[in-house]
Amino acid sequence: MSEKSNLKTNPGACPLAKKCGGCQLQNMTYERQLRWKQARCEILLKKYGKVRRIIGMDNPFHYRNKVQAAFGRTKSGKTVSGVYQSGSHRIVNVDDCMIQDEKANKIIEDIRNLLPKFRITVYDEYRRSGFLRHVLVKRGFSSGEIMVVIVGSDSYFPMKKKFTKALLELHPDITTVILSINPKETTLVLGDREEILYGSGHITDTLCGLEFSISAKSFYQINPVQTEKLYSLAVEYAGLNEKMTVLDAYCGIGTIGMVAAKTAGIVTGVELNPEAVKDAIANAKMNGMKNIHFYCADAGDFMEEAAKEGAKPDVVFMDPPRSGSSRKFIKSLLTAAPKKIIYISCNPETLARDLELICAGGYKAEKITPVDMFPHTNHIETVVSMVRV
Repeated sequence: MSEKSNLKTNPGACPLAKKCGGCQLQNMTYERQLRWKQARCEILLKKYGKVRRIIGMDNPFHYRNKVQAAFGRTKSGKTVSGVYQSGSHRIVNVDDCMIQDEKANKIIEDIRNLLPKFRITVYDEYRRSGFLRHVLVKRGFSSGEIMVVIVGSDSYFPMKKKFTKALLELHPDITTVILSINPKETTLVLGDREEILYGSGHITDTLCGLEFSISAKSFYQINPVQTEKLYSLAVEYAGLNEKMTVLDAYCGIGTIGMVAAKTAGIVTGVELNPEAVKDAIANAKMNGMKNIHFYCADAGDFMEEAAKEGAKPDVVFMDPPRSGSSRKFIKSLLTAAPKKIIYISCNPETLARDLELICAGGYKAEKITPVDMFPHTNHIETVVSMVRV
């Protein structure tokens, strides 16, 4: 069946699916998407062990609690806001994205409608003129707190107080508004400088019973419903107790490490991004967790040094980027020789590649479970539990 006919026969398909390209599986019903993802994981991973049934969502819509919209103009001069068309730098105007938080969708639409009243121009990347580049909205799934980040090309925002007041009148439940200043020609959305226009500059949310402080630049999982399932599964597979030591590699702001610290003895989180480490330390302090410590370092180097000193973790959690782990990291992991490895992957292709090396180094995949973190897209998260043989 062709993509065109599938889009017609799928009543839940987004009308912008073909134009946007962000949701690659919109031509399939959700049940079929899950079957497709299950089959993809089985093809890539079955040689390492049985692939368990994928964990899907009860409601696979409007799950993204972080929404960012690019702003620009069409050739006719109309202001548009939305997402870049897949493989291009052309903005597809989006008012109601089916995977983004509904409240965030409405806030972005209202900001676009406010622009003429306050004579706010949108940025033209070819002429390098205009002010508004992006709007980022983060919403606490549990807390309901909302952060709005206005990304401007300059710190000069002449009617910022009146604009902020008008936005809050439309959406009084907004918790904080931030101006992020990004004058650079870059693919990065946020700039290096920030000005708080309203509120504290951060929001909080609860995940797996723990409270997290989220800033504009904080990494925080965009689908909290599935994240709770993913992390609970990872910790369950680890089989932790108070006598065990844990290393959380690629720890980010400390989410999985802090969940593990509830039942483990001592947890060490290692992360190369200093901003993330700062957030992780603050989050652990906010939750009163004294058995977890964070270090700003390369996780592979950290494990090697620890192994030389005779300190080897019982369990290593690893959650690498889509590119997977480096050979250097895997070599360090095998040197550290933990009893168990919990690999959280966001790319089954690089997971299969890394499993080849880890299994050759003396480990066996015990459990493999895919989790659908990003419905309607071709991305798949997988949790793999490995034991030393």
